[in-house]
Amino acid sequence: MLLRDTGLTAKELKEIVNTYMIETYERYDFIAERAEGMYLYDENGNAYLDFYGGVAVNSCGNRNERVIEAIKDQVDDIMHTFNYPYTIPQALLAKKICDTIGMEKIFYQNSGTEANECMIKMARKYGVDNYGPDRYEIITAKHGFHGRTYGAMSATGQPDNAIQQGFKPMLPGFTYAEFNNLEDFASKITKNTIAIMIEPVQGEGGVIPATEDFIQGLRKLCDDNDMLLLLDEVQTGWGRTGAPMAFMGYDVKPDIVSMAKAMGGGMPIAAVCTTKKIASAFTAGTHGSTYGGHCVSCAAAYASISEIMEKKLYENAKEVGEYLKSELSKLPHVKEARGRGLLVGCEYDIPICVEVKHGCLDRHVLITAIGDSVNRMIPPLTVTCEQVDELVKAMRESIEAAVAKVHAA
Repeated sequence: MLLRDTGLTAKELKEIVNTYMIETYERYDFIAERAEGMYLYDENGNAYLDFYGGVAVNSCGNRNERVIEAIKDQVDDIMHTFNYPYTIPQALLAKKICDTIGMEKIFYQNSGTEANECMIKMARKYGVDNYGPDRYEIITAKHGFHGRTYGAMSATGQPDNAIQQGFKPMLPGFTYAEFNNLEDFASKITKNTIAIMIEPVQGEGGVIPATEDFIQGLRKLCDDNDMLLLLDEVQTGWGRTGAPMAFMGYDVKPDIVSMAKAMGGGMPIAAVCTTKKIASAFTAGTHGSTYGGHCVSCAAAYASISEIMEKKLYENAKEVGEYLKSELSKLPHVKEARGRGLLVGCEYDIPICVEVKHGCLDRHVLITAIGDSVNRMIPPLTVTCEQVDELVKAMRESIEAAVAKVHAA
C-alpha cells in the first residue's frame, strides 16, 4: 500500500505509529513503501541501498519474483489450515530441507526465537527421557543471542544487557561459557548437562565467527559426554555464511539445528531439524504451533530455498563477502573487518558505529550498529562488488564525519 492510497500525510502516519505502537524500535524518519532487489524505496521514491536485508531475511533480494509467484499461487488455493491434514507446501519443503542439509526430521515454527524454544525443549525432553529427570542443563556462549522469549532469553549469555534486565529471574538450567574457548566449555560440563548450544557466528555479540577448532572441538566434546550439539542458525542459515548452512562450511553436523530469516524469503517461518532418534522425544501433545508450517509461508520458503540453492547464492555470498571485508579493512579507524560470507562486522578503534550508521542513512545506505563500535552488514545474497563499493564510499564519508564530531567535542 502506498502512502497516497491511505489519504494520510507522512507526518500523520508517523504520528499514528508513535501514538499507538509500543516503542521498542528506533524509527528512521522515512516510510518504507516498496522494495526491489538491493533497494528499499521511501514515500518520495528515494532509493536506499539495503545492507540491512530485512535483518538477514531478504536473502534472494527484496521482492524476489520466484517467491512472490509462489505466494500468489498458494493464496489462490488455500491460505491456512490446521496441522492435521497433509498439505503440499509442508511436505515438499520438509523433503527439500532435510535432503539438502542431511537431516531426518523437521518441525515448523513462526520465528527464530520460537525455533530456538523448540530446540531447547527438544533437547531437555530427550535428556529427561533417556537419562533421568535431572539431565536438562544446557551450556551456551557468553555474548550469544538466541531470542526474547523466556527459554531463548535465558539461553542468551548477556545477563547485563537490556535483553534480560527487568525480566529476571531467568529460566534455570543454563550456564554460560566463553565463545571460542573449548576449555571453558569443557569446565562447565556436569553430570546434568545434556547439550551445548551456540551460534556458528555470534551476530548480536559483535559478528564473531566460531573457529573451526572450536566448533569441531565442541562436536567431539558432545560425543565424548553423551551430549547434544545444538546450533542456532537463525541468522547464519541458508547461504548467509558462504555455505547452504553454516555447519556445512565447518565440516561438522549438529544434533539439532534451528533456522529462520532467509528460509522464508520475506515470509515469517522457522524450523528445527534433527535425527529420528532425537525427534522421538516429541509425541502428540508435547509441542505444537497453530501457524507453524503455514501453507503460504511454506510455499514461499520452498521458492526461497530453491532460488538460493539453484543459483548458488551462497557462493556469491562467499566471494562478495571476502571482497567486502577486504574493502572495509581499508577504511580509517577500522580495527577489524570480520565474519563469514555476507555476515560481516566492521569494528572501529573508537566508539562511532551509531554515528556511522546514521551517516550512512543520510546517504541512503542501510546498515546496523552493535554496541558502540561495530557496524554489521547483512545484505541480500545477490549483492555485487559494485554495490559494495557504494557502501564503502558512504561508510568512508560517514566515518570521517563521525571522527570530526568526536574531535570537535
